[in-house]
Parts: sequence; structure tokens; C-alpha cells
Amino acid sequence: MAGDEAHILIVDDDERIRGLLQKYLVRNGFLVSAARDAAHARRILSGLEFDLIVLDVMMPGEDGVALCRDLRQSLGTPILLLTAKSETEDRIAGLEAGADDYLSKPFEPKELLLRINAILRRVPAEAPASTVPKVLHLGTLRYDIERGEMWQGEDLVRLTATESHLMRIFSASPGEALSRTHLVEQLGRSGGQAQERAVDVQITRLRRKLEADPKQPRYLQTVRGAGYMLAPD
Repeated sequence: MAGDEAHILIVDDDERIRGLLQKYLVRNGFLVSAARDAAHARRILSGLEFDLIVLDVMMPGEDGVALCRDLRQSLGTPILLLTAKSETEDRIAGLEAGADDYLSKPFEPKELLLRINAILRRVPAEAPASTVPKVLHLGTLRYDIERGEMWQGEDLVRLTATESHLMRIFSASPGEALSRTHLVEQLGRSGGQAQERAVDVQITRLRRKLEADPKQPRYLQTVRGAGYMLAPD
């Protein structure tokens, strides 16, 4: 989906930054809408669907992290946070709120473009209707490998783009321990301890959807010294 007129929503209280980002992304083949604050973003989202949301953290009133956390209750659209804070704990807070990635200000527009395209590549494509699904069973859940969908009974379990990508990675090697370094590489991110910590946060979030008791995981296990392993029924 990267490029190909994906529709992006920019949420930033700085009119100059909104305008610059909108012009840059339009020149690079995207459809772009913009919102000046959280309330404005909600009004736009009530009537339009987007492929990705670029969300500034430091906004007056409801900040970006709070808006991200609230949107995640009902929306699986990928979210990229823009933050002026570079401290690790602030970045982790954004990921825990449901963001798929973050970018610290100031940044080069080219880097934003690369991050956006990387996230959009992780969004599962629609599978042909005639495809015979391959399914993994995880207790009361079932994961359709071909479609990249998780179901509980007749209810679709909402996965973020990153959670969906992680499930695709793990379902390709069930019962095999995958290192954090490998997961960082497969997610298309640059390496380093900060990104490995970010993977840990994403695993914690995914466990909340997979496990009856996320603190004692049965299906997405930690393998000491090796990484993480998906262990379906």
C-alpha cells in the first residue's frame, strides 16, 4: 500500500508544520487531510477512513498519547507519533498507548516518509476470497494466517498494524523461538536496544489480546536467552 494514494491524517496544532507535511506527502503520492487538535481529528475520523494517522504528542488540551490510547479502543488504523521528547520512557508511553511507531522532532521529511512507507507495508493485504485459510488455534481464539485476521467466535479481534505484522512473523514459525533482534529486523526497523525494548512493549500489548493471563502467557511465550515463541494448540 506504500504510496499508491494511501490516505493519511495529520494531527498537529502547529499550522506551519501541518502545511509543510501536507504539501510534502501530497508531492510523494499520498492523499492527506489535516486536523488542528484532538477534537477536530475525532470529527474527521467520524466521517472518513484513513490508512495511517500522523499524530503530534505535544498538543494543548488532550495530548497525542491520550488521543492515541482512546482511538485504540475502537480503531486499528496505524498511528505514528511525532514527539519533541527524546527520553526513552516517553517513547515507550506512546507505544504502550497503541502507537505503531514514533519519530522525534526535529526530523527530516525523508525520514518521516520512510517510516510511513514501512508502516504501510506492514498492513496486511486483503486475501483473495477463494483462498483456503490456514488457521492457528490459540485457546478460544483462531488466527487466519492467509488473511492476517484473529477471531474469537464470530467477533473479529482488532489488531494494530504492528501486532498484525508480529502475528504474521510468529505464525510463519510456530513453536520456534525468535530473537528480539530478528523481530526488529522483520519489522523493518533500525536496530539497537531502544528498538528491542519497543518490541517488548508490542509483545506485551499483543499478549493482552492472546492470553487469559498475560502475566503467565500460554501462547506467546518468553524463551529464556532466545526470545519469544508462538505456541498454538
